[in-house]
Amino acid sequence: MLNKGLRDEEKIRIDNVLKTLRTLIFVPYPLDNLQLANIEEQLKDFGLNLETLVDYSNEELISLLMRLHFDWDHLEQFADLLLEFSKSEYDFQEKVLAIYQYIQQKSNVFSFGINAKIASLKNQ
Repeated sequence: MLNKGLRDEEKIRIDNVLKTLRTLIFVPYPLDNLQLANIEEQLKDFGLNLETLVDYSNEELISLLMRLHFDWDHLEQFADLLLEFSKSEYDFQEKVLAIYQYIQQKSNVFSFGINAKIASLKNQ
């Protein structure tokens, strides 16, 4: 378990990587090779790349994110990023659904927002 100072530093680091990924992924046009390379570079901070992200099972991905000390908010943000990224040539909707369901089950707090996201994904 991390002490409070290290936990705060880790939270800030994760926040910064997620913010950078958000700016790289939320673009209104198809991603070019440079943007994909930038995304790969940011994913390295989580021990991931696009290939491993595709290859990991839902459980392996969630386990990795939990080992990286993602809190529930970070998990939701990461799932949101994967969902947005799924609009390109990658399809991470199954992983996104698994992450949302994991948050609903394990966080001990019911979220109407996440529940709506789960329902939306199941209806697609």
